[in-house]
Amino acid sequence: MLGPESPKVPRGLRHGAVLTLVFAGALVTGSTTGLLPSGEGEPPEPRVRAAAATVDRDEIARAAAEAAADGKSGAKAAEEVVSRSGDRWGAVYDKGEYEEFARALDGSYTGVGLWAKRGAGGRVEVARLQRGGPADRAGIRVGDQLRTVDGARIDGRPVSEVVRLLRGDGKSAGAGSSVVLGLQRGDHAWSRTLQRARLATEAVTVRKLEGKAVLIRVAAFTKGAGERVRQAVESAPEGAGVLLDLRGNSGGLVSEAVSAASAFLDGGLVATYDVRGEQKALYAKPGGDTARPVVALVDGGTMSAAELVTGALKDRGRAVTVGTRTFGKGSVQMPERLPDGSVAELTVGHYRTPSGHDVDGRGITPDLAVSERAEERAQTVLSGLGAGS
Repeated sequence: MLGPESPKVPRGLRHGAVLTLVFAGALVTGSTTGLLPSGEGEPPEPRVRAAAATVDRDEIARAAAEAAADGKSGAKAAEEVVSRSGDRWGAVYDKGEYEEFARALDGSYTGVGLWAKRGAGGRVEVARLQRGGPADRAGIRVGDQLRTVDGARIDGRPVSEVVRLLRGDGKSAGAGSSVVLGLQRGDHAWSRTLQRARLATEAVTVRKLEGKAVLIRVAAFTKGAGERVRQAVESAPEGAGVLLDLRGNSGGLVSEAVSAASAFLDGGLVATYDVRGEQKALYAKPGGDTARPVVALVDGGTMSAAELVTGALKDRGRAVTVGTRTFGKGSVQMPERLPDGSVAELTVGHYRTPSGHDVDGRGITPDLAVSERAEERAQTVLSGLGAGS
């Protein structure tokens, strides 16, 4: 857990901008029964920490109800309680915001079909475009520099905050709403107004590499992502290595993360975690591919559920990890409905990798630390493991 000296996470980063480690796409009320893979035995070296929930749930519900009774925003009142509590990743959504968040976990989102990444000198660049999306139709290209969003300069801002600006915040930023992008390509600078649209997420994409190796990129652990990873592994040529690209993956559903890890494991421990002080464990499903070489590519944007997968494959000796240290979000959130229909998503615990490594605030240091030409270096490592030979 981060200490009191840790900086407060900006609302834009934690509130709707990143997919957190959550236990269900639907609203739950504090129980994870039936949501976890079954397994036998106790997790190794259980390390009990104090209950992680730092927010009095009754106080939040009371504040929301009193505000609603006075004709004020219950969500805003609840947000003030969460902000005072010290719950670094706690957030409150009004009904519309939470429905948008749930749809994102279910595999769709409102946006312009543009993926951003951190470039040289703190600049934000276009990393990928969704074919046929608003940005693609507007002629924006991979590598274009993104300078402003609705007039706000974004150089030096966290990429997750840029994503929030692109997708918008609140009811006024639904499908059909406009966003103005300031762009630069070489010496040419221009602005373009795009209309946001409802788009299907491309959570998992597969690309052939030299030889027989394949690259499986997982952008987020949304519904169905784990099964698509498994299918991609099973469809790879016999003996082919896998480059699992988790860069910029901000997390998602824990069930999907466990399913993805299971594609490379034959059962066994994936992670241990606590929910309000009670120790629990996550186990992989048996029958995964344990033979083919695997390299996991990570960076500072690898968060939450993506770190859970990284830690499991690294600690279990199933993958060589390459890149830069991951973000360090090892907390678990659960949503709870408030009286006015808004939803408080509160931290209820933290998870640890199979070896007992506490991810929160620390991240995962890769086996091979590289910051430049990371994908190229990862492919070299994969070939050295005998992939495709």
